[in-house]
Amino acid sequence: MDKHLLKKRTKEFAHQCVKLALLLPKTTLGNHIRGQLIRSATSVAANYRAAILAQSKASFVAKISIVIEEADESHFWLEFILDERMLKADQVDEFLKEAYELTSIFISTRMTANKQKR
Repeated sequence: MDKHLLKKRTKEFAHQCVKLALLLPKTTLGNHIRGQLIRSATSVAANYRAAILAQSKASFVAKISIVIEEADESHFWLEFILDERMLKADQVDEFLKEAYELTSIFISTRMTANKQKR
């Protein structure tokens, strides 16, 4: 997948997760998950941008690994929102799918980078 398209896609994921997080109830748990989801989703986009600018293969792989962790963490918080019935499935499902797809894309990206000659 083209890096410019992925850059746009990760940024859109961040924006959409922020909007979703703002719908969470204003409770102790809602506030906690809101902060965690906003942090992890925006980190996906920010760290992908950093990976694009990496100055070495090792740095690229390290930054992509962070992107993978943050995308997977976003997926966790989205699942948790559903587990706790804080929002309806139809509000969350598309974000769960996108978090899963982004995680898969970046795992594949890391595997490809690790296979390439140094």
